[in-house]
Amino acid sequence: MANFTNQDVMKLREQTGVGMMDCKKALVETDGNFDEAVKYLREKGMASAAKKASRVAAEGLVKCVVSKDKKSAVALEINCETDFVARSDQFIALVDNLANHVLSSDAQSVEEVLAEKYYLDGSKTVNVLIAEATAAIGEKISFRRFTKFTLGSNGIIASYIHMGGKIGVLAELKSDAKQEDLQELAFNLCMQIAASKPQVVNISDVDASQLDSEREILTVQARNEGKPEAVIAKMVEGRIHKYYKEVCLLEQEYVRDGALSIKQVIADVEKTVGSKIEVTRFVRYEMGEGIEKRVDNFVDEIAEQMKNIK
Repeated sequence: MANFTNQDVMKLREQTGVGMMDCKKALVETDGNFDEAVKYLREKGMASAAKKASRVAAEGLVKCVVSKDKKSAVALEINCETDFVARSDQFIALVDNLANHVLSSDAQSVEEVLAEKYYLDGSKTVNVLIAEATAAIGEKISFRRFTKFTLGSNGIIASYIHMGGKIGVLAELKSDAKQEDLQELAFNLCMQIAASKPQVVNISDVDASQLDSEREILTVQARNEGKPEAVIAKMVEGRIHKYYKEVCLLEQEYVRDGALSIKQVIADVEKTVGSKIEVTRFVRYEMGEGIEKRVDNFVDEIAEQMKNIK
């Protein structure tokens, strides 16, 4: 049995940008020899990906795809290094193909997707497809994340893409109403989510520990403002109500009409279609969120290059 650890697999992935399954296979094939595993991956056509693995892929696109029956959908984020490449036809086509692949897949994680045979060409894995695209495009490409919804009852899944792929939203609604009667509401809710960044659907979904932490912070704030203890509790609950309006979709003010809450908007549509409508879940992806972008200091870079000129 090859002598290597999970940490070795992770290190190989970080250095080469290749998926976990392929990294593990490389270490198995090379009896745990790290350098030989890098060589093995390069020989398998992933050389360009390995050379670019240390770069930061903080640009890219968010893509949403909904099935024709509007009962399943995928949101995913694929990253590259520059906005120029993110807007290229080649990269856009790659993202489209990856989204359609995931829509047709039962994979539960990025790693499982990368190990799958590509749905348009069974001779290669998705990981090899991305490695080939990295070599062709000339930038590191990273399949960062995806979320897939499958609706097991009546209703609809809708999507919205903002700013050409900077923000993507999926929203799932359960209802016995006809899909065509739900389409406009579902799309408007997606736009609401894109604009207002709710964290949960309704108040009951707010994490209890998070709520306790928020109450504690608000209580300390009120005391620091010199408020008397007798009124602090009421003040905190008032501010908690405001907090709910920020993080809970159903409590938010409707961006298209501030006089209405989302809860009221849904109630109005329920009256029109004659059926109850439940927003069951949503996902909002913002391209590059949480990725620390590299900031190049070109003065220092040029100075360093000058040192090497003889």
